[in-house]
Amino acid sequence: MRRKILLGMILLCLITCEFSFVCHADEMEDTISYMQQQEAETQATISNLEKQTKETQDAIKQLQGQKQETQSNVSNLEGQSSALQSTINGYSSKLATLNEEISEAEDAMAEVSSEIVQLNNELNEAQQNEKERYEALKMRLKSTYESGGTSGLVRVLLESGSLGELLTKFEYINAIVRYDRQKIAEFQELQAEIQAKKEVVEEREAELDAYQTQLDEKHDELADLTATVKGQLNATNSTLSNERNKLADYDTKIKELDKKMKELEPQVAAAQAKLAQQIAERLALTKEDTGGSYSASDTELLWLAATIQAESDGESYTGKLGVGSVIMNRVKSSAFPNSIIGVITQNMQFAPYRSGKIDYIMSIGPNSTCIRAAQEVLNGARIGDYLFFMTQYWADYYRIKNYTMIGHHAFFYRWETYDPPAEEEPSEDAQPAEDQGSDEGGDEGQEQSEESEENQEESGEESEEEYSEESEGDGGE
Repeated sequence: MRRKILLGMILLCLITCEFSFVCHADEMEDTISYMQQQEAETQATISNLEKQTKETQDAIKQLQGQKQETQSNVSNLEGQSSALQSTINGYSSKLATLNEEISEAEDAMAEVSSEIVQLNNELNEAQQNEKERYEALKMRLKSTYESGGTSGLVRVLLESGSLGELLTKFEYINAIVRYDRQKIAEFQELQAEIQAKKEVVEEREAELDAYQTQLDEKHDELADLTATVKGQLNATNSTLSNERNKLADYDTKIKELDKKMKELEPQVAAAQAKLAQQIAERLALTKEDTGGSYSASDTELLWLAATIQAESDGESYTGKLGVGSVIMNRVKSSAFPNSIIGVITQNMQFAPYRSGKIDYIMSIGPNSTCIRAAQEVLNGARIGDYLFFMTQYWADYYRIKNYTMIGHHAFFYRWETYDPPAEEEPSEDAQPAEDQGSDEGGDEGQEQSEESEENQEESGEESEEEYSEESEGDGGE
């Protein structure tokens, strides 16, 4: 009887335990499902913030390109303005020279004008003398020849009483004829002189008119050129002013976008930390086996080796295995993509991928040491179950506990933190862009050994100023 009772109690206990286990399993599944839903929401928030960051970065780059183009335009326009002003100055100098020539010409023209006036006076006087002489000669000839003409002179000779008187009268008549001929010749010379003076006056007047026309043409030409260049200068200066205003607008817009970037940085940092903590809380409920080998293609081997080199070039071989271990542990974990390329290219995780460094290393080929380290990790070699890594500076900043230092990187499995003293607790706005993993850890870690802790952000935890390029940790979330 006792035996039956004992068996019944055992059976009842087993049934109760099984029911409790089933209920607990169901509750655990619901909890994990809820936690995964929260992780997905945080991932969506990070993706949205990343999209805003990318759009802001692209807008800044576009504005910077436009600003550079405008600066080039400003430089060119300034050169054009200077050249046009020099041309105008040259024209002004030429105009001054031409004005001097015009003044000299006007003085010469005044002299010629006076000479023309004098010539005209002389011409008028000569013409008056011509007229008077003509009238006198006409009267003399008329009185001399019209009273008898040749017959009158002959009669005078015939009336001579003696040979001496005849000769005297002949000599007298001969003198009269010579005098008349002389006066006629003088009259003809005066007429010729008057005609010559007329020709000189006309020639000087024509010369003066031609010179004046030439100077006027030069003056008009230079005036037109000056007006044209001044118009070009005004247009150039107007365009230059507009381009300078554009520069000021670009500066204002870039400042606004920079401000937006700084506002996004702490939001992304907080979301990254939140996601990493959510993953840590979920992983704390179960212990995943992330060990074992992985059958990788040649391309995946190249990606893994290039990432190891980008993150840990300059670190020890163990440090390189550590970076490779984080990547492969993530591949095997349910909290991350299940492929090497998926893990490396995951949003806001490995900065060398975003910066293009990994692509560059792949283009030239990773070094043999990193290829060997990658192959070891693919074959199953692990130096721990770490899912995250960053420099010690940032690990201490985020108050990460239970991390292991390998070289210049702090490796850890869960994102678990200790509470800071109340007076040291930083505000959320003061958070720098976090690297919750190994984002810049490897390749920059060696350099950080020679720099202050503040410069050790390269391993995955960048300052707010560098967030846009390197803030997300490779050990990511």
